[in-house]
Amino acid sequence: MKAGEIIRNLNNPGETLSQRTVRSGFWVFLLRIAQQLFNLGRLVILARILAPHDFGLMGIALLTMATIDTFSQTGFQTALIQKKEDIKSYLDAAWTVLILRGLILFTILYLIAPYVAIFFNTPEARPIIQVIGFAVLFQAFTNIGVIYFQKELEFNKQFIYQFAGTLADFVVAVSAVLILRNVWALVFGLLAGNFARFVVSYLMHPYKPHLSSDLWKAKELFGFGKWILGSSILIFLITQGDDIFVGKLLGTTALGLYQLAYRISNMPTTEITHVISQVTFPAYSKLQDNIEKLREAYLRTVKVLAFVAIPTAGIILAIAYPFTQVVLGDKWLPMVAVMQLLTLQGAMRALGASTGPLFQAIGKPEIGTKLQFLQLMMMAFLIYPFIIHWGIFGAGLTIVSTGIILNFFVYREVLKIIQCSVWDFLKVIYPPVIITGIMIGVVYLANNIFLSNNLIGLALMVIMGMFVYLALSSYIDKKWNYGIFSLIKGSIKEVIR
Repeated sequence: MKAGEIIRNLNNPGETLSQRTVRSGFWVFLLRIAQQLFNLGRLVILARILAPHDFGLMGIALLTMATIDTFSQTGFQTALIQKKEDIKSYLDAAWTVLILRGLILFTILYLIAPYVAIFFNTPEARPIIQVIGFAVLFQAFTNIGVIYFQKELEFNKQFIYQFAGTLADFVVAVSAVLILRNVWALVFGLLAGNFARFVVSYLMHPYKPHLSSDLWKAKELFGFGKWILGSSILIFLITQGDDIFVGKLLGTTALGLYQLAYRISNMPTTEITHVISQVTFPAYSKLQDNIEKLREAYLRTVKVLAFVAIPTAGIILAIAYPFTQVVLGDKWLPMVAVMQLLTLQGAMRALGASTGPLFQAIGKPEIGTKLQFLQLMMMAFLIYPFIIHWGIFGAGLTIVSTGIILNFFVYREVLKIIQCSVWDFLKVIYPPVIITGIMIGVVYLANNIFLSNNLIGLALMVIMGMFVYLALSSYIDKKWNYGIFSLIKGSIKEVIR
């Protein structure tokens, strides 16, 4: 098959659900890879120039924005994707509510900024919080027609829409840090990314939204979205509550160290999470009435997730110290231990990427919400004493330990829904776990022998780890009839044919 024909096929969403899902996965995966290459490049450049304190300041601002954004979520986007019928009659009402919400949030951000600065004892945070409020406005006025990119699995268009923002963020942030050499480079990059997506949304989709007074449509969407709101609030408290405690108890510099450790440790696995959740939700929604096919689709998804996410987390754990020393600099070394610990959280998040979409697709988002509430209660009990005794490492330990307990209950519900035995589920996961353990041992041994204190040595460690993992995976794939490579080959065929 010629390259031109492959490209034409990729731009065509596909005819069957399987083909549309796999091609969508390709585009989302390509988007996340492209985004993370740019984000990692930006991160390295900015981390070399800026101090942990600067990242902590931006962290406080983003935390403030995320707080009010989360507690006012409508769940409209998820509700529109889940609906089986045509959604065109709902779009204007939803867009109107989102604009009103954006204006209110912008005002709140501006007014509460001084009080947030006092809470964290960081006066420099006030103007940053007030300025990033414009990012909320850009999001609010974005063309709601882009929802069709996900609903109809047209992720080739979603790629262009999202990547435009990533590119704008990279160019503006890097240019600004070379000139300003302070935290405002991060702020201007964020604003540029959101503004670019706002503009591109109207260029990419023909739908032209209008203000609407028919808010009953929005109320109907909120009937489903209220559980998404509840889930979003709980996820926020689970994922950001540790940041609040670290920033308040340990200070801005500690917050900068902790947040960067979390980002790096979870970066690759988080991207896998985004890929899977965006593609599987609409796909699961179309299979919600066929348990057998839903179970088959879910187990295939978990198999791919385990094959990719577990060794990725293992590589990060193994090279955390030399990576931090060589790439970021000695000023970031205090975060190494917590970064290694949080790779476990990253792996769990990636494997759990298929559970939330499953609960939502079958019309039972309340399952995820109730389980997240359970984790939040455990975190509330542990986080203060853990941080007091072990600092930022204690914050990471809280996240990981409660995540392990939560996953027991999550997968119990999942196996009930898809009517799958525990053994059939474990058969999908344990081969990558065993191989990754061996790979980590090899990489650690290589680092101790060769002392990889430069970029070339670091790259060789990563290549060695990948080689060991793929070689052992190939052996087990044939020996135990695991089937991962045939699954990947089949997916590739679905993409290009």
